[in-house]
Amino acid sequence: MQKLKALKNKVGKYEGLVTTYEDILTLIEMGIEEQDDSVYEEVKEMNDSFLAEYEALRIATMLDGEYDRNNAIVTLHAGTGGTEACDWTNMLFRMYSRWAQKEGFEVEVLDMLDGDEAGLKSVTIQVNGENAYGYLKSEKGIHRLVRVSPFDSAGRRQTSFASCDVMPEIEDDTEIEIKPDDIRIDTYRASGAGGQHINKTSSAIRITHFPTGVVVSCQEERSQFANKDKAFKMLRSKLLALKIEEQMQKLAEIRGDVKEIGWGSQIRSYIFMPYTLVKDHRTGEETGKVDAVMDGEIDNFISAYLAWIHS
Repeated sequence: MQKLKALKNKVGKYEGLVTTYEDILTLIEMGIEEQDDSVYEEVKEMNDSFLAEYEALRIATMLDGEYDRNNAIVTLHAGTGGTEACDWTNMLFRMYSRWAQKEGFEVEVLDMLDGDEAGLKSVTIQVNGENAYGYLKSEKGIHRLVRVSPFDSAGRRQTSFASCDVMPEIEDDTEIEIKPDDIRIDTYRASGAGGQHINKTSSAIRITHFPTGVVVSCQEERSQFANKDKAFKMLRSKLLALKIEEQMQKLAEIRGDVKEIGWGSQIRSYIFMPYTLVKDHRTGEETGKVDAVMDGEIDNFISAYLAWIHS
């Protein structure tokens, strides 16, 4: 039923584009016949809307991966740069939250660790919505910030880094086996907002997977049981992501591909000073509208990435 709904949605969007296209042509013909220049602005507005919807549908056709339709689990970690890096992590958290809101997706905060002075040391969110992983998989890697730090009294320019990891949420996957002897489950008291309950009970869960060294944690839910269930889903998703990454690396070796795919590669720079520029180092896509990007306008980078991996 979900697949049927998704297919009907695609067909509906295509038919809507066809109708809009025909309406534009009819309006143009009427303007020419009646020599009415006043229709120009209306045609231009309809055409701009048509192109935006067409581009969105074109991007969606590239989401053909096995898990592209799934929800996405996004984890941000502050890198080198101290308080500045923590602030940068918080800025990225806001950027992705704004993007998700714009796309009509729901954002759940699964785990959050505040910085010592400001910002966030780490945060894990789940973005719920069709094709969330397909879109956000483009964001995996190291994000670099260059700006005059508000935390530097001397007003010097600083470079900070934050890592972004993206995994598809999976309910159950028989290919991903988690043996009881391979994990350790720890409970601890959650931090942050939540009132007396969150401070008095050890409801937060941390799971360590020994074979891979993967560690996941969840403190969002009030009950230990709910956090444990969510943490296991996160672990399963992370192990699947590692498996997908290994397959991509093997394909790259077979193709003789020189593109960097692996975790840990710097994928994008955000420069606030001495000029404004956001540039993706994989695709070459760039824009000088830094403020718009930080407000969630990242569709151009997602589109360029999807075209890049399909080239």
